[in-house]
Amino acid sequence: MRVFVTVIDLGSQSAAADHLELSRPVVSRYLSELENWVGARLMHRTTRKLSLTTAGSEILPRCRQMLDLSTDMQATVSVPDDTPRGLLRISVSTSFGQAQLADAMAAFVKRYPTVSIDLQMLDRTVNLVDERIDLAIRTSNDLDPNLIARRLTVCRSVICAAPAYLREHPAPRRIEDLSLHNCLTHSYFGKNLWHFELDGEQVAMPVQGNISANEASTLLRATLAGAGVAMLPTYQAGVYIHSGELVRLLPRAEPRQMNVYAVYASRKHMPSALRCLLDFLVVRFPEKPAWDIGL
Repeated sequence: MRVFVTVIDLGSQSAAADHLELSRPVVSRYLSELENWVGARLMHRTTRKLSLTTAGSEILPRCRQMLDLSTDMQATVSVPDDTPRGLLRISVSTSFGQAQLADAMAAFVKRYPTVSIDLQMLDRTVNLVDERIDLAIRTSNDLDPNLIARRLTVCRSVICAAPAYLREHPAPRRIEDLSLHNCLTHSYFGKNLWHFELDGEQVAMPVQGNISANEASTLLRATLAGAGVAMLPTYQAGVYIHSGELVRLLPRAEPRQMNVYAVYASRKHMPSALRCLLDFLVVRFPEKPAWDIGL
């Protein structure tokens, strides 16, 4: 595989032979053995140039992956076994990723510089196996039972609006007053019905408005612009409430809480980098998160 990749990268068998310090016949033999093993011709060979066949185009990136894996395996024995290393692909919602996880990952890689993080900001539920995701951060009360979840913290929400909006519209005093307001809603969470806990009872309130979005960051920007009243997670809205850019409304009515989980596919052969990340996140996001202080 290394011979095949080198031939393609350098453009000729002779150049690959010189680079790898092999004879030209050995290079040809290795290419033939790879084609026999794959069961297909990988290159068109002429006296002037080499070009990949369809099979070669399919095989080339996989050979590169195998070589990367080989290099990683060799690196594994050159450092202590308990040193976390390698690439971790993490899926997270855009709002939580921007508001909280990006800073957390900066702190994590500073502590573990041999780990690389690939953040996938996705506002949909991903298939961890199919999309090669090592860890997903999910906010939910209903997780897939086939996945392994480690609870991190709680996700609270608040009803809020910008001062500019409240100068033109009287602040709601009861949850029933929300029907008089332009409510900015999430496409997937409570688009037409907001759920509250009020004096120990569960209450659902119909809402409507002229802006909805499939992720909370867009709703936050619209709320800051004075477009209406929104239900936003405290991990995102808390800093704006403290600064006065948003005003918390209906403090006695607590929107339904959800849990924040770290979700992964299997405990078998878990890399040390993933174990360290899980432990790091548990400490970083405790039961009473910093963003809820003072709210």
